[in-house]
Amino acid sequence: MNKKLSKPFLKWAGGKGQLLNKFKELYPQELINGEVKIYIEPFVGGGAVLFDILQNYQIEKAYINDINKELINCYRCIKADLKEVIKQLDILEKEYLSSEDRASYFYKVRDRYNEIHLNEHYDFEKCADFIFLNKTCFNGLYRVNKDGKFNVPHGKYKNPLICDKENLRLCSHLLQKVEISFGSYEQVLEKADNNTFVYFDPPYRPLMEKNSFVSYDKSGFDDNDQIKLTENYKFLDNKKSLLMLSNSDPKNTNEEDNFFDDIYKGFEIERVFAKRMINSSASKRGDITEIVIMNYKRRR
Repeated sequence: MNKKLSKPFLKWAGGKGQLLNKFKELYPQELINGEVKIYIEPFVGGGAVLFDILQNYQIEKAYINDINKELINCYRCIKADLKEVIKQLDILEKEYLSSEDRASYFYKVRDRYNEIHLNEHYDFEKCADFIFLNKTCFNGLYRVNKDGKFNVPHGKYKNPLICDKENLRLCSHLLQKVEISFGSYEQVLEKADNNTFVYFDPPYRPLMEKNSFVSYDKSGFDDNDQIKLTENYKFLDNKKSLLMLSNSDPKNTNEEDNFFDDIYKGFEIERVFAKRMINSSASKRGDITEIVIMNYKRRR
């Protein structure tokens, strides 16, 4: 009988679920051999790579981080008290699916979500609302306006699975060995040593000047931030940590754009195909390349 595997509890724009099979070919040999005991993901997002590594490799301790406080609140709540998360999600699911006006119910929850201000403690209501909105909003997007308010419209799904109890239990179990932090990605890098695998999945550099679907956090992440990330990457390389980083490939729109090839010169650079999952025009959703940068030779 096959073991039931966990999957991310959220849909996430730019999520790496579709690339996992390719990533498995690119993971370092030391991870495959069981020599790596610590895993770090400074921009965790939806956690597809996190959950893959936690359940398939011999990791003893993991550290995850994200600048999205609401996202991190979800991870913390699911780890700390899953029964409370499921209890609140159950109510939302039943009320939404039985509602005669699902759109009005959605916007009522969205308004409440935007009014809850997180403190340093867990907020289970905001966690449940976050997951509910993720499962019922347009394309599973997470986008905020300049005031930091979630503003994605209703998605009009026929029968969405809002409270996936079995998968949430698997995720909660895996998160017991994970230390979860909110804020600058740099704060978790000090945990890395030569026994560590670090996967960086920063906000992608936009392929176009104006991209309406890149605002997952109101703080932004520009080319100067990408260059600073390169400096941290090189610092960890000097510490002999094993590193993998993914980003958009500028060559999809400009063959002459060598931004990442230049700032990561000397490292291993792979180009992998991914589907553009989010675009308002269906005709513009298709295969594009993304880059994966490693500080080790890929397995042959």
